[in-house]
Amino acid sequence: MSRTPGRVHHALALHEVVLLLESDTQRGLSEAEAADRREHFGANVLPSAARGGVLRRWLRQFQNPLVYVLVAAGLVTLLLAEYVDSIVIFGVVIVNAVIGFLQESKAEAALDALRSMVRTETRVVRDGRPRRVPSEDVVPGDLVLVEAGDKIPADLRLAHADEVRVDESTLTGESQPVRKDEVVLPDETPVADRRNVLYSGTLVTGGSAAGLAMATGAETELGRIHRLVGRAQVLDTPLTTKLARFSRLLTVVILVLAGVTFAVGLLRGESAGEMFTAAVALAVGAIPEGLPAAVTITLAIGVGRMARRQAVIRRLPAVETLGSTTVICTDKTGTLTENQMTVRALWTVAGRHEVTGSGYQTAGEIRGPDGAVARTGDDGALRWSLLAGVACNDARLAERDDRCVVLGDPTEGAMLVVAAKVGLRAAAVADELPRVASIPFTSERQFMATLHDTRDGGRVVLVKGAVERLVEWSVAALDEDGRTVPLDGDEVLAAAGTLAGEGLRVLATALARVDGDAGLSERELPGNLVFTGLHAMLDPPRAAVADAIAASQRAGIAVKMITGDHQTTASAIASRLGLLDAEPGPGTVLSGRDLARLSPADRPAAVDRAAVFARVSPEQKLRLVEALQADGQVVAMTGDGVNDAPALRQADIGVAMGRSGTEVAKEASDIVLTDDDFTTIEAAVEEGRGVFANLTKFIIWTLPTNAGEGLLVLVAIMLGTALPILPSQILWINMTSAVLLGLTLAFEPKEAGIMDRPPRDPAQPLLTGALVVRILLVSALIVAGAWWVFEWELGAGAELAEARTAAVNLVVSVQVFYLFSCRSLRHSAWRLGLFTNRWLIGGVLLQALGQLALTYLPVMNTLFRTAPIGPGTWLRILGVALVAGIVVALDKRFGWFGRRLG
Repeated sequence: MSRTPGRVHHALALHEVVLLLESDTQRGLSEAEAADRREHFGANVLPSAARGGVLRRWLRQFQNPLVYVLVAAGLVTLLLAEYVDSIVIFGVVIVNAVIGFLQESKAEAALDALRSMVRTETRVVRDGRPRRVPSEDVVPGDLVLVEAGDKIPADLRLAHADEVRVDESTLTGESQPVRKDEVVLPDETPVADRRNVLYSGTLVTGGSAAGLAMATGAETELGRIHRLVGRAQVLDTPLTTKLARFSRLLTVVILVLAGVTFAVGLLRGESAGEMFTAAVALAVGAIPEGLPAAVTITLAIGVGRMARRQAVIRRLPAVETLGSTTVICTDKTGTLTENQMTVRALWTVAGRHEVTGSGYQTAGEIRGPDGAVARTGDDGALRWSLLAGVACNDARLAERDDRCVVLGDPTEGAMLVVAAKVGLRAAAVADELPRVASIPFTSERQFMATLHDTRDGGRVVLVKGAVERLVEWSVAALDEDGRTVPLDGDEVLAAAGTLAGEGLRVLATALARVDGDAGLSERELPGNLVFTGLHAMLDPPRAAVADAIAASQRAGIAVKMITGDHQTTASAIASRLGLLDAEPGPGTVLSGRDLARLSPADRPAAVDRAAVFARVSPEQKLRLVEALQADGQVVAMTGDGVNDAPALRQADIGVAMGRSGTEVAKEASDIVLTDDDFTTIEAAVEEGRGVFANLTKFIIWTLPTNAGEGLLVLVAIMLGTALPILPSQILWINMTSAVLLGLTLAFEPKEAGIMDRPPRDPAQPLLTGALVVRILLVSALIVAGAWWVFEWELGAGAELAEARTAAVNLVVSVQVFYLFSCRSLRHSAWRLGLFTNRWLIGGVLLQALGQLALTYLPVMNTLFRTAPIGPGTWLRILGVALVAGIVVALDKRFGWFGRRLG
């Protein structure tokens, strides 16, 4: 037998499939043949992916141009016997590498989770006898037996089906269990509509079936998704991309300036050793050593904040990416909705009844057409419609983890819940109306019927099913007092149409009273039923989702629903949530087939225009994300199933559901929502914007200091004077101020109105024109101030060490004043309040103690070549720093030297 693509089998008659697979629908394969096929086709597992080792992960942490410069600077200082400088430089490099190594992403674990999905035991028929084998031993052609509760081990072409229903939500996104049968289907039938195929990794929820394994391992639909996950590109985040670009640019500038410094010094007759020291000082001064650590710690603080809002971050950069998001592609079931079918309305000939409450909780009321709480009489239509929903029902309600869950079909569960709201519990109904016989629901019958004994010695048939079928078979209707009245079929159909137009799924109920010894026959039902009512239900939107979507849209973030559900259902929910207008325009709702017909050239515009994508395949979800990214969008994708995994991994930010999500989806994601709620995404975006705003504040604060230190060294070389600041002193400034001053900006609270701003342009560079102007301004103030203080001290007869100490303290003092200005890019420091960030106050005090120690402790004087300075010097330092702070504040207020940063 040759392996054939599984997708052709659904279009073949069963006997053709048997011939193609060289199997038997009664005896299955022989043990010998199964062994040969396992040898030929391999185990029924998904292939492993090659991974890098620990050493490779460690070495990756050093792949940064700025790190190369720091390492080179450390080696040069080591050769020049500047051991303190060298130790400090290498210490910075190692600390940054350790932080990055510990935060390495585990995205490849998604493939492990996919492989584990098929490692179960299953029943196969070998040599005519059923037996249990490990699922990895299933081979093409095996006759596999499944029943309720079984996980399907391979892609199976149905040979026999007995009322089998399968939960395919993890594969296709279909929220309802799918009924399967042996019908032959057209070749172009999409995966979600192949009723004659059972797919690997899905779950049987009802009935039993036998099927021939037509694909195993990598050849299954699950295997195809595995390949998509493997091919999906794990993208760099906007911040990491910009930082990498900035690092390369800064490296080139630093090397050029260091080279110029060295060459100019030699031309002026200075020694090569001194010029090496000067070049190293310039390089060390210009490199923002604390930036990598600051980025990591700021993101980690954001992780903690998001965790408190039910969002668990799996990859640190995901925090920042959320703040850059321009499009959220969201699944419907369980994310926008409760994933709990709920009866929202009941209809009888007396009129429409509204139902309160949501989900599977039995709290709620039924209110009649007059708005009053409905009372169910002994024989009224409402009571009998509810009784039919409970008694003609195979589902059960159970308590798990302090919440109610449905065991069985969600639609039947919804009917149990609505009856319980008026006290009609399943156990009590079973005692009152014990079941005698039943006719199960099938897609062909379009109804379910049960026969029950009654307390008066008679029997009653209860029926639920398609409205058209039950209206056709009913000869009368029951009114609110239990009287039989003429049935107006057009009125019932009109009411059902109105409910369906609201996006509700409508089922009808009916009854027939029979003699005490009567049986149940399908042939006896037409023309003998009495119509009782309609149940109208839907998977309701979560309570706060509409507001969260509106907030996202106000923030300039487009929200698109991508679901495996049918177009009508998806459109109805989208309209309720504000994703669609009451009258959706052309192209705002697209199906998977619509997408398949689009040419590559037309796809981006169509995807941008549409708000709802229904009945889409896993590959189409992936292509949608790619199309949006190709258009320059930063895409967040939510999902919970295996079918979502490729798109989750491809998206800039993958968001998985913590409660309902599969392990595959969680491992492919960057963020896991512990409450499965879209509102948490909106909250996480808000936190992400706050994190990026704080990162921006840190970058705006740190870069002028580094530039100023580098320029200070360059000016000294050009003028042929002594260096105002030594390399070890520069490292002291950069590392202590980055931790004690700069990192306090990570604790800045979110500014008001942060979600009323549009998302950042993904194409906007890290260094904008306004930021460059601010860097040049503050750098100039630092250079001018430090140089003035340095020269003043020398002119006043101070030692070189004292003058350098004054320059170091001047640089730090300007940093402190500038730090308060950087707390907001839009508002003044006074408007924010002095104590709204107590970390900042504490950091300033610690930095002041550090500077005093650097200035007055003998051990620090020896290590860093500093010396004590007098009160007059401190007054000059603080005066210059105050003037610099005022200039920056005026520039922020009036934008004298460039565009305002905020």
